[in-house]
Amino acid sequence: MSGTQMERRRSLFPDLTDWLGADFPRFPMWRPALDTHLIPIEVTSTDGAYTLRAEMPGLDPEKDVEITVDGDILTVSAEHTESTEGKDHSEFRYGSFRRSVRLPGQIPTDGVEAAYEDGILTVRVPMEAEPPAGRRSIPVKRPQDPQTGDQA
Repeated sequence: MSGTQMERRRSLFPDLTDWLGADFPRFPMWRPALDTHLIPIEVTSTDGAYTLRAEMPGLDPEKDVEITVDGDILTVSAEHTESTEGKDHSEFRYGSFRRSVRLPGQIPTDGVEAAYEDGILTVRVPMEAEPPAGRRSIPVKRPQDPQTGDQA
């Protein structure tokens, strides 16, 4: 991984998933129990922070959404349960939703903020500036004389 480029977490069969896409037709009324849907996201980096926006309409953020951090990986997951009312037709997605993003550095313990508004989850992660690339000099200082305070 180079610079501030983030690594996209991929499925077991990434080419097949990308080729078929999220809109690939499925059998009507067929949803495997372990089917996990990808959450559509966009990530930007500005002003020393990364902002992840996730499209998650129809969820209760306090009950349905979980955000976890493991080193440099930020994971957003959610569970959207189907209502019990009878439907003649539904194209809504129900079940588990999950998305992981690898950021270019360790995610700090403090300062990470999350908000949910109008079906969009926004997570802001402050990141430390990258150390300067290339060669640099480190100055060498003499220790101070404890009695006089002067440099030896």
